[in-house]
Amino acid sequence: MERRTRTRQGVLALFLAGGILITGCGAGGTVSETSADRGVAGSGGPAGGEQPPAAPSAVPGQEEDAAGRAEDGAARESAAPDYLSTFALDVDTAGYGYARRTLGDGQLPAAGTVRPEEFVNSFRQGYERPKDNGFSVNVDGARPGAASDWSLVRVGLATKAASDAGDRPPAALTFVVDISGSMSEPGRLDLVKTSLGVLADELRDDDSVSLVTFSGEAETRLPMTRLQGNRTKVRDAIEEMEPADSTNVAAGVQQGYEEAVEGHRKGATNRVVLLSDALANTGETDADAILERIGDAREEYGITLFGVGVGSDYGDALMERLTNKGDGNTTYIADETQARKVFVDQLPAHVELRARDAKAQVAFDRETVKQFRLIGYENRKVADDDFRDDSVDGGEVGPGHTVTALYAVRLREGASGRVATATVRWLDPKTRTAHEETGSVETGAIDGKLWDGAAPRLQVTAVAAYFADTLRGGDLPGTPSLGQLASRARKLASSTEDSSVEKLATAIEQADRIRNGGGDEPPGGEGEGELG
Repeated sequence: MERRTRTRQGVLALFLAGGILITGCGAGGTVSETSADRGVAGSGGPAGGEQPPAAPSAVPGQEEDAAGRAEDGAARESAAPDYLSTFALDVDTAGYGYARRTLGDGQLPAAGTVRPEEFVNSFRQGYERPKDNGFSVNVDGARPGAASDWSLVRVGLATKAASDAGDRPPAALTFVVDISGSMSEPGRLDLVKTSLGVLADELRDDDSVSLVTFSGEAETRLPMTRLQGNRTKVRDAIEEMEPADSTNVAAGVQQGYEEAVEGHRKGATNRVVLLSDALANTGETDADAILERIGDAREEYGITLFGVGVGSDYGDALMERLTNKGDGNTTYIADETQARKVFVDQLPAHVELRARDAKAQVAFDRETVKQFRLIGYENRKVADDDFRDDSVDGGEVGPGHTVTALYAVRLREGASGRVATATVRWLDPKTRTAHEETGSVETGAIDGKLWDGAAPRLQVTAVAAYFADTLRGGDLPGTPSLGQLASRARKLASSTEDSSVEKLATAIEQADRIRNGGGDEPPGGEGEGELG
């Protein structure tokens, strides 16, 4: 059955010069009619018929009668604001990796390539892991400024760590490699060949690989082949790749999926791995049209797409769209250290999935929360009433992954009690059975000081989110200057002894030098509900 997707209506989008889409947080934020006032799970539900089950109540025990609702509505607005936030889970990190590469080259990344969730999800969070194959739900937060009425609320989801390599199902991986002329630049095809060569040594004997290359046309260099007794053959096929001419991504992806179907192994994890700078210039260049060509293979065989981006010039938008709608995720590698992390430390253990079509819905309590905004996930938003519609596309999550959603939340004056309830819903990868897990947070748990007070990992999350929002020209309340963020990142790198946080500090320092300073702290806006 063809998967249907729906985009949420009525969200305010602000455009920077040049047409870059970002979200704002100020007096101009609009509010939409809340579904709670219409008695359905979300806004914009289908007319007639049975509605999806209601989401967890934003107000514990909320059972207002019609008169009470009318009186409350008259006191506020005739169209009450929406207090639900729903999005598909995303474990991508490519946006952060590409930003680091761009800053290292002495340039600021284009605002459209900066996705805060990919910055945040690039760092360890320290969440408690579940004991089974589902999710744990962790909700906490802190106040970034003593005089501010804004807090940051972190919704953290985690899956159980990967089992030993010997315990996982075998993998059937089809590598689709871009050998176009643009891949001849150092750090592209040469890095891909090194990465695949290392991976060929790391995979198990019962794993299988195939190799498809593309430039103007696509070619199968190696049909699906077991590693046992064939490692030299696999390495030879990898070493024989040389740059050609144009970039026909569509041909490569289609040929790759055909090869993956031909070599499909029942009981194995079947995945297509696209390695490219994604600078398509020949054939079909629209991501949705490319995905339509291989839709049947994705649906019938459950083949997922993993995108690995390379190159200083990188088609971020195309790769992001392909993997988001191709039931997969994407990362970016700039050097051999990152390549080893992806292909040696991550891919062999993470080829299997813990969850398919995973979505999260956060219900804010209207009695305690005045305003809120999800930081990032703009292209992963899901209509509220589609949360429990399992035909609507969600995100695919593997073992050991964490997904973090950070919210800027403004409490009502003197508010006390429940702030938000977060629910994650996912399908079992094998049985397609739906499961849910829920967590919540109270006002007392988000009232402490963020800086020099909150858990170090929460502070790292805040630094990464503020950094991303600054790079894309955002206006989050309480945002420190780039210099201040760099200083905090350096301090956190020392306390956590985490080299990835040290690299974050370096990236912020590079951005600060390029921009010659950060902006002023923006004030919070008025109004209620979700700010677009």
